[in-house]
Amino acid sequence: MGRAPILYVKEISYPILAAFGIPANVVTAAILYRGKCGLSRGITRYMVAMAISDLLVLILHVLLREIHIYYSPNSFLSLSAVCPTFVYLRIVALDNSVWLTVSFTFDRFVSICCPKLRLRYCTDRTAAVVIVSLCSLSCLKYIPFHFMYEPLYVVDNVNWRCRPIAAYFISVWWGAFSWLCSISLSLLPFVLILFLNGLTVSNILAAGRVRRRLKGQDGKDSETENRRKSIILLFTVSGTAILLWTTGAVTFICTRVTINFGGGDLTSPSTVATEVGNFLIRVSSCANTCIYAMTQSKFRQELKTGLKNLTQFIIKPMKLVRQSI
Repeated sequence: MGRAPILYVKEISYPILAAFGIPANVVTAAILYRGKCGLSRGITRYMVAMAISDLLVLILHVLLREIHIYYSPNSFLSLSAVCPTFVYLRIVALDNSVWLTVSFTFDRFVSICCPKLRLRYCTDRTAAVVIVSLCSLSCLKYIPFHFMYEPLYVVDNVNWRCRPIAAYFISVWWGAFSWLCSISLSLLPFVLILFLNGLTVSNILAAGRVRRRLKGQDGKDSETENRRKSIILLFTVSGTAILLWTTGAVTFICTRVTINFGGGDLTSPSTVATEVGNFLIRVSSCANTCIYAMTQSKFRQELKTGLKNLTQFIIKPMKLVRQSI
């Protein structure tokens, strides 16, 4: 019997994702941190934090879990003493990435729809407080993961891998904790992003109709044009996150409802859907770089400048070596 096709797909797709996504997020964070992309300091803070959290997701989920552990199943990360901590770090990184997207969406909602609150909320200091608070909450709410696992098997008196303890499947408290994690990581962020974007679109359409009546059908409205450009980034970031998270969120909730965590039959539709959903979630961690490149002209210019300087940095020593020869 041959290997499951999903394994071949994973062996090809995850190394490509890591090779592209990790350097892309490093470069994105560096460019945005310079603050020369024409964005406010508050937005820049959110963007840098999102790039760093996406980088951590790619390192923990893709590079270490899907590549390192896959090819080195007996590495230190598979030790039972390390396994719960590794699971905890992965879930915290993913949760922080999701809620940073929500916080960015809310910040843009306030900026566009709440002019009185905008001056107080959409600031550099508020962005820093929100980012630190979200990171702290993500670390705190998943602490029970440290106590949720037990060794899977023992080899030469060494405990390897980990699995949920028996109480996880029968305890009301563990069941409630599992559902709270599922809601916090998938359902609630989806609802909030859709709700906030819906309110933002409604506000923009209403404001556009009023301005057209005041200025006339043929009058040029630079303010409307500027507002249109300012929300492109919002809708592309949050919209892409929703699209890429949909499959993973649905399968994530379904496994909790049916108490079927998969992993046994790699050819079953539920397992394939789960793997595809997980892959798309990880793709979302490098999608923002492409979004910035497509929507922000100053970001593209900074990227071109950086690549040009890097090329010169590499070529110049080579020329000196050739001249010396």
